[in-house]
Amino acid sequence: MSEPTFRQRRLGRVLQELRERAGLSQREIAERLHYNIPKVSRIENGQVPDYSAFETMLDVYGVIADDVEPYIEMWKLAAEKAWWHQYRLDDTGYISLEHDATVIRTFQATYIPGTLQSRRYMQAVFASVRAPRSKRWVEEQIAIRVRRQQRLRGDTPLEYHAIITEFALRHADRQQLLHINKVGELPNVTVQVILDSVGLHEGHNGSFTLLDFPYPSDPRVLYVEHTEGAIHIEDLARVKSATLTFKHLSKLALTHEQSAALIERLAAER
Repeated sequence: MSEPTFRQRRLGRVLQELRERAGLSQREIAERLHYNIPKVSRIENGQVPDYSAFETMLDVYGVIADDVEPYIEMWKLAAEKAWWHQYRLDDTGYISLEHDATVIRTFQATYIPGTLQSRRYMQAVFASVRAPRSKRWVEEQIAIRVRRQQRLRGDTPLEYHAIITEFALRHADRQQLLHINKVGELPNVTVQVILDSVGLHEGHNGSFTLLDFPYPSDPRVLYVEHTEGAIHIEDLARVKSATLTFKHLSKLALTHEQSAALIERLAAER
């Protein structure tokens, strides 16, 4: 079974908050709904209840009719089959976060961020993986990444801020460099480059991404990939520390305009 999406975890968190506000334990709500405690726990951790059970929970938690609409909308979003399901992804953790985010800040130490990658660069990245992959797998991964890039455009585009190292640019061909600058022309996109001459900095600890969401109750999320997978962190202290690191790296980096000029020069040399 795949991990709950961001929307599903949000619904579960809200149901837990409503239960606690009503002064009920998991055992008490389980008894009222004729559930067992593990089922209540699974729902509060992101398993979407059927609609009749959801309505009953709202009623037991004391949500009045005038206030119910936002919760119904939240349930619909959580129950909605996401676009990436057609690709049979095993881990949709980041994609579900990205899908609902309104602001993304990312620092990438070794690769061009996926949101800024050209098709040719994507193919090179997927061809470099240790375990051989089928042509179909590679094509699906590229299709997913291209679909994700659509978040930068549309009626409610994602606000995107990427900091990339000069090292990462060295392994990008001319087409990829020009693609970065083309995407960087969008008003909602900021791209900065940290020069090698800056020397040692906190970014050498590794790449990371910060995501903000449209609902005030939703915490900023820190997302970190590693060799064996990835983790997303909501702990306030750790997220605050990563936020300060990103701000520091942004100050060390060239401005958006200076970065575009550097990338244009590098492209002209290839």
